[in-house]
Amino acid sequence: MMKNIFYFILFISSFANAQHVIKGTMNPKIETDWVILYKIEGTKQIFVSNTTIKTDSITLSGKKQAVGRFEFKLKPDAKPGAYRVNYRTEGAGFLDIFYNKENISFIFNPDYPEQTVSFSKSSENKLYQEYVETISKAQEKLDSIQIAALQNPKLDLKTRYINAFNKVNVVQNKYAELSKEKYIAPIIKASNQNNSAEILTSVEDYLFKVKNSFFNNLDFNKKTLINSSFLTDRIVSYIFYINYSDDSRTQQKLYKEAIDVVLYKINNQPYKRDIIEFLIVQFEAYKNLEIIDYLFENHYNKLPETLQSQKFKSEKIALFASEIGRIAPDFSWKENGKSFKLSTLNDAEKYVLVFWSTSCSHCMREIPELHSYLKNKKNIKVIAFALEDDAFVWENYSRTNLYGWHNVLGLNKWQNETAKTYQIFSTPSYFVLDKSKKIIAKPNEIDDVMEYFNQE
Repeated sequence: MMKNIFYFILFISSFANAQHVIKGTMNPKIETDWVILYKIEGTKQIFVSNTTIKTDSITLSGKKQAVGRFEFKLKPDAKPGAYRVNYRTEGAGFLDIFYNKENISFIFNPDYPEQTVSFSKSSENKLYQEYVETISKAQEKLDSIQIAALQNPKLDLKTRYINAFNKVNVVQNKYAELSKEKYIAPIIKASNQNNSAEILTSVEDYLFKVKNSFFNNLDFNKKTLINSSFLTDRIVSYIFYINYSDDSRTQQKLYKEAIDVVLYKINNQPYKRDIIEFLIVQFEAYKNLEIIDYLFENHYNKLPETLQSQKFKSEKIALFASEIGRIAPDFSWKENGKSFKLSTLNDAEKYVLVFWSTSCSHCMREIPELHSYLKNKKNIKVIAFALEDDAFVWENYSRTNLYGWHNVLGLNKWQNETAKTYQIFSTPSYFVLDKSKKIIAKPNEIDDVMEYFNQE
């Protein structure tokens, strides 16, 4: 009897500590030979494992097709969650799946991963894929009727709309029931779009409904939603697409309002920090300094100090220090024994700050052109910041050819601290400053400088 109990315990233990496998097949195989598995946690991807893609072949319609196969063996203590299979650094290069203590096997086209994936193993992913396909068809039908009513309010579409509305609810309720006790249950619940019970004939009413009910079924504190791309994707949709205007000033106002709405809903402070940092990076791509400043001043800086990353803040502040709209970073120099600071210069209405070098052939062509062009423009002053390895050539050249300018020597060339602050990677680099030293333009070359002042 004791022997039987012993084997029973071993049998149960083997299941508890079983290694599960994720198997993928790319059809067709791509040139990349690697694939990486991440676990999604908040806005971050946590590395799990990497492996190689092996070439194999399958027969389709009587023809052999080259495919790529890969396999990940998860550790026994691998946690349920959303995982990302990444096989490219850009473009359509990843596929998200759900793991919940079961083997997963799937085939997909690497160029269209979400649209083509088909699971042969994994009850979680099969059910979720079935749900997405079914609810999408039902929702598209409902949306098409709603759009027709907005385009022509005189059409009698009420009955068709109610039937389509009921169909969406039937599908939603069906899969909410089927997904009970499964990992994907909160995601299916959160996917409910909260459609209007009655057809709307006013565009304003429709947009108001969409905007004000967008988050009704989302629990911002649900770990399943936080640790997947689902919640982050919804936040992006709300801020960048639901709140949209063609007018730039209105758009900035909408961005701020949408950000406030989203961040007010998040009680999980570490996740709130991650979302703020994520949004700062998104707006960084558009160089939207006003919104980046707003995120820092009104949200990031108000987080508990233990959650704030000083490294992140300093990196982002430095990254945009020399963008249009910013006060030009200050620096000091000496001319004829006198000390000068950029911030206290007061001898012109506008300034051209140019980073150049005597070893730069483009500079040696453009700098004389700039000197000739501006020599009679008394309201414009040039600060010529020379990036040099030594002072010898610069001293002779600037003294002879660049009279009337503020000439600054920056030793250590590319490693010069001021050059790094201004993110200078090539010379010549031009900045136009107003009287208060705010950056008002960043011309690419000498012709752009002249065009800027010719238009005044």
